[in-house]
Amino acid sequence: MLEGNVIPTTNVQVEADVEDNPLSAARTQLAEAINHLGYDESMYQLLATPRREVTVTVPLRRDDGSTEVLTGHRVQHNFSRGPAKGGLRYNPNVTLDEVRALAMWMTWKCALLDVPYGGAKGGIRIDPRFYSTTELERVTRRYISEISPLIGPAHDIPAPDIGTDEQTMAWVMDTYSVLRGHTVLGVTTGKPLSLGGSLGRPTATSRGVVHVSLAALQSRGIDRGRARAVVQGFGKVGQPAAQLLHEADVRVIAVSDQYGAITNDNGLDLCELEKHFAATGSVVGFSGALPIDGGDMLELPADLLVPAAVEGVINRNNADRIQATVIVEGANGPTTPDADERLMAADKLVVPDILANAGGVIVSYFEWVQANQAYWWSSADVENRLEERMLKAWNNVRDHSERGGISLRKAATALAVSRVAQAHHQRGLYP
Repeated sequence: MLEGNVIPTTNVQVEADVEDNPLSAARTQLAEAINHLGYDESMYQLLATPRREVTVTVPLRRDDGSTEVLTGHRVQHNFSRGPAKGGLRYNPNVTLDEVRALAMWMTWKCALLDVPYGGAKGGIRIDPRFYSTTELERVTRRYISEISPLIGPAHDIPAPDIGTDEQTMAWVMDTYSVLRGHTVLGVTTGKPLSLGGSLGRPTATSRGVVHVSLAALQSRGIDRGRARAVVQGFGKVGQPAAQLLHEADVRVIAVSDQYGAITNDNGLDLCELEKHFAATGSVVGFSGALPIDGGDMLELPADLLVPAAVEGVINRNNADRIQATVIVEGANGPTTPDADERLMAADKLVVPDILANAGGVIVSYFEWVQANQAYWWSSADVENRLEERMLKAWNNVRDHSERGGISLRKAATALAVSRVAQAHHQRGLYP
């Protein structure tokens, strides 16, 4: 809780239209937490507003000699608990409001898991599927050169997100290091192991999702050996999550990617599916399953639904048809506030993104610590510490939810907001 004088106030008003705007959804969640905690309007305004944001032009020389002008953003939401931390995504639908929302959610995620960071996020409006590796390298290096005064191991530490990977982070680290005149391993996380990356980082988000999924199923009295799961998304989060659920004896009956969805009521053969995906680049056409509409897949009878793709996929249009008992948000913002209320009314257990997919930022923190110390941990060390952090946070959120009679999302956001507000109050305002 916030220490010091907190002025009670009337309820902060929430956003009116939140279905298609992740920033409105994020601000609505913040307003609900502010009201729950009894903070005043000024605290809401402080935490709803990013501390710093920049939009840059990213000119790209294409391989054919032509020039294309792209747009990039970096938003640093909060620094009260430490340097900013957040991913860098390459996606044709990137907007400044989306990046603002993701940066805010990163602040809450770091605070909830007691990682000494604030939140940040970056994005470039580009579809990486239609650009060569050399073009993506030039895009990355130009973007980092534009924002380099704002980032650094003590300022803002980027990481991979949608459309980026460890190679992207290697380019980020090298570009920043060249500009500084010496190698700076701690400027980014999610790097290759040979450049100061951490063991366990590529699957950290997925492992965190599975740790809380199993805990959530247990809390509802569902035996994992008889549980049926649906995983939306088969990328950096969804694919390992599906495999890890399978290894934990959960039957994965459906998965999807951006091209389509497949289902097998008896359970998918994940090993064969991964071979098919590696060969074709999609789950579509896998011989061990039937095709299904991606929207219909979300509504299949299941014990566990893991939306691990993009924002807003569970909304007012389909929330009433979601049959899964437990929804664990592998993606950021997959459930809109209106859908949240409907799912809670239907006695569905929604594990919010700021808890469910926090495994990535936890191991990113571990990587940052290792890089700053130039001492690397074993896989067992990383995975044991990750599990300990995830389950501790799960227990804290569940207990706060039960004590207050509120949803897990409201409990998680309130706990996170109170920690950020406390840090802000203790630091005070300058001057």
